[in-house]
Amino acid sequence: MASSHAHHATGWAAGIIAAALITHAHAGGPYHLWAIAACIAGAAGATAPDWLEVAWWSRTKRLWVTHRTVTHWGIGWVALLAWSYHELGHYPAAAVAFGFACGGLMHLFADWPNPLGVPWIAGRHSLNWWNSGHCDLLIVGASWFAAWMIGSRVWLHGGYGLPVFRHWLG
Repeated sequence: MASSHAHHATGWAAGIIAAALITHAHAGGPYHLWAIAACIAGAAGATAPDWLEVAWWSRTKRLWVTHRTVTHWGIGWVALLAWSYHELGHYPAAAVAFGFACGGLMHLFADWPNPLGVPWIAGRHSLNWWNSGHCDLLIVGASWFAAWMIGSRVWLHGGYGLPVFRHWLG
């Protein structure tokens, strides 16, 4: 698993990606309030798979599910992302759910290189590249590179993105 700091840093990148995609879908709302809310939700979603495991209602604050099981399940996060994207423009809260799902998926991508892996479909899968806490700078850098590429395409009309990636968002 990536460190807590890496999850926070990649979460803001996921929030920017979500805000850019919501803006591109013309669902940013008045004064881009829904895009801003999606950005904040992306930062919260990037830590969600870990804090959703904690039984906040109990005194001991123990985990109510095993780490990297239900809350790290890829299909659940992808389903939330697809549903919320489909509902953009129909329900304002869909933008917040979309940002939250972007952050949750970013968390899974950050945990995936770890030997423990994440349960994408049925069982856990790991890229088995490095142990926990190693190469966080690489993960954070890759997430911010993706945020720059997508954000520059939407907000800067592709002026500063690499020409190879200009066809991504039409």
